[in-house]
This record gives sequence, C-alpha cells and structure tokens, in this order.
Amino acid sequence: MSGSVNRRDALRMAAMTAAALMHRTAGASVARSFEVKDSDSTVFSISLAQWSLHREYFGLKIDPLDFPVITRTTFGLGGVEYVNSFYKHRIAKGAELASELRRRCDDHGVTSVLIMCDGEGELGAADSSARGVTVENHVKWLELAKALGCHSIRVNAQSTGTFDEQQKLAADGLRLLCERATPLGLNVIVENHGGLSSNGAWLAGVMRLVNLPNCGTLPDFGNFGDYDCYKGVEELMPFAKGVSAKSHDFSSPSGIETKIDFARMLSIIRATQFKGWIGIEYEGSRLSEMDGILATKALLESLGCSGKKETTGK
Repeated sequence: MSGSVNRRDALRMAAMTAAALMHRTAGASVARSFEVKDSDSTVFSISLAQWSLHREYFGLKIDPLDFPVITRTTFGLGGVEYVNSFYKHRIAKGAELASELRRRCDDHGVTSVLIMCDGEGELGAADSSARGVTVENHVKWLELAKALGCHSIRVNAQSTGTFDEQQKLAADGLRLLCERATPLGLNVIVENHGGLSSNGAWLAGVMRLVNLPNCGTLPDFGNFGDYDCYKGVEELMPFAKGVSAKSHDFSSPSGIETKIDFARMLSIIRATQFKGWIGIEYEGSRLSEMDGILATKALLESLGCSGKKETTGK
C-alpha cells in the first residue's frame, strides 16, 4: 500500500476542496435562517459516513485509504465512519491497513468513530451454527475497529421467521458478538437497515432482550420504509451510541432537506442523554455527492451541530 496520495487523487481532492469553499460561502446566509434557540444548546459533533461517497469509490475516483484526508480537507469534519465494503480486499493485512488509516487520521486530526459492517452473514440466522459463523466473520472488523480507535462496529440484525422469532434469534446473535467485543472495549450497534430492523418497536425489543451495555443502536433518519421515521428514531434513541443523519435532497444548496424534518429529528435527539457523533449519510442523486454532503453539513450546523468540535463519541 502506498503511504502517500497519488497525483491524480491529490488533484481531485484539491478541486473538491476549492468547490467546497465556494459552497460554504454561498450557503452562509441561508444557514443563518435556521438558527437554533438558546434552549436547544446541546452541541453534537458531525462525522461523515463513508457511504456518502460510494459513487466516487465504486467509480475508482478516490482511494478509500484517503477517506480521513478528504473528510478533513474537503469537508472540514473531524470524525469518520468507515464502510467495510471498501476495505474487504485489504482486510487480510489488517495491521497494515490499520496503520495506513490511523496515520492519515493522526496527520489530519481525525477521529475514527465506527465501522459499518455489511455482507458478513445473518446474525439472526435460524441455525445456531450459521449464527456462530456470522459472529466469527465480524471479528476481523472488531479487531480493525480496536486498532483504529473506533468505539463501535455497526451490524445488521437480519433474520427470518415471525416477529417474535426474529427478535429472539437476532438477540442471540448480537449477544454472542457483544461478548466477543467486550474484551476489546467495543460496542456492537444495530442500524434500522431493512427487514424488521426498520420497525423501531421491533429493534428496541431486540435491545431489551440483549440487555448488555455494549449493545446499542444507530438510528438512521431514513431506512424506515413505511414505518414512521420520527417514531422510530424516538424508540431507538434510548439505546443509541451514534446517529445517522440520512439526507436525499434539498430545497437549495444549503437549505432544508425535502423528505426529512431535521429540526424535528434534532429535537428528538436532544430530549435524550445522547452525547455522541451525528454522521452525515447523503444518499441523493440530484446533487453531487460533494454538494449533498456540504448541504447536509450546513443544515446540521444551522441546527446547532458542530463540524469543528472534537469528541470521542463514546
């Protein structure tokens, strides 16, 4: 693995950074119109979910190793949320991968927050041996998360069967994985991410069944399907160890998100004891990924969140 940014990536990051500066200047007056009242003074730090740049990564336009660099230099953010899909071809050399990512984080004052893990099997598989295999499949990501200084890995609670059966199966798989995470000082957190996990009441019930301090949720503003997203976030926040601010489109480059009431979501979050990171996860298609990220950041900052404050998020 190269220890430096190649010329193509350097030029691309420079162009993205210049455009970002123009975007911030243009959106400043709009952001001020959404100022938060003094009573809503809790400040959350903003991180960036790597999936926000998935088109750039899948198009091989940027190197996943430079995610911390881009997060700081282009978007002015100090926390990163990795996606395991972009590192699967490198995870066999986990120590080397961790060293490369950690060096970039340290060089740019960036905190590794969590790793989002997909494609490693069903934690709620009906067969107990299959659940065990899924748990083992996640161990390498736990080890990488520990080496990077993350506080959690994010997993999926996939299962089959009835409502109650899936709760019990998912809870069993999560309990086993949490036990593997405990000696590493890590959390295992579940996102509402399809299936019954997109039902807030179901996932909250899974949390109560697991009943371990290092098992929690990652409420995503979206991903609720037909389930009421505000009700879902409210149900998941008591167990939250992170929050994913999903965005799709905006009324203007730095205006209001058209599908989700961010002010209402922030009000729900502030009503809890949550003190962690709020991660930008832009999934829209009309705006470019860069513009979508910057618009989401501007909106969160206008609502009292900070792209500058540094915390551990733990």
